[in-house]
Amino acid sequence: MKTINKIAAVLVFSMITAANVESQTTVKSKEMNVNYANELAVVNQLATQSAVVNMPVTQLLNAPGNEALKAFFFTPVKNKTALKGKKIAVLVADGFEEIELTGPVWYFKELGAEVEIVSPKYNPAPERYGLAFPEMAKTHVMAIQYLQPVGWIKFDRTADQIKVSDYDAVFIPGGAWNPDNLRYDKDVIQFIKDFNQSGKLIAAICHAPVVLASADILKGKKLTGYWNIQVDLKNAGGTVLEQSVVTDANIITSRHPIDVADFSRAVENWLVKK
Repeated sequence: MKTINKIAAVLVFSMITAANVESQTTVKSKEMNVNYANELAVVNQLATQSAVVNMPVTQLLNAPGNEALKAFFFTPVKNKTALKGKKIAVLVADGFEEIELTGPVWYFKELGAEVEIVSPKYNPAPERYGLAFPEMAKTHVMAIQYLQPVGWIKFDRTADQIKVSDYDAVFIPGGAWNPDNLRYDKDVIQFIKDFNQSGKLIAAICHAPVVLASADILKGKKLTGYWNIQVDLKNAGGTVLEQSVVTDANIITSRHPIDVADFSRAVENWLVKK
């Protein structure tokens, strides 16, 4: 009888314990759900609505007013050797305006030039920023179309690997944050300074002239650039002109993607004369 009572007591204790555990689990589960709901509510307030702004190349070329730009790309290049023997470096980082790189590169190659894509060394943001970089970011740079990431292009060398004697010209495409990435890189800035001292051609389009400002090579120069950086160019000692392309000694500048044709031809003309 005593044994039966002990067993009954144990069963009752176990049932009470189990009920307490279940009750505690339910409470914790409810607390977790409340915390999750609160966190989700905060995250939803921190995040903005996802939407894609798309500017495909075909739409750009077919837009009203861009007939000359379209003709530039679709009219066959007659002299395929105009720039034969010339070697051009494209200095570029993540966030470059797609057509401002691919357009001139296509044209210079059509003219027989050798073109190399040069990027700063891979330098991901600190982990605390919470960014996830694709593996290809170690060998490619990201293109944008008017602030919208659209693709990647492989670079040939990094800025710490190049010398002034390697190239006949350097050009820098624009893009809203590509120039900011470039102007922060000490290898890029030193290379531009050295390249300028050599008297060789430096060409920059759209936002890219701010990189030249950071290299402190614009004092007394006539130039142009995207509208919202023109005050920076003036502060760097330049005289800003509202023209599609400006050539002053060894520096060629343009304002935006619509100027790609004039920009590319100006680079061609400068190199042909050398």
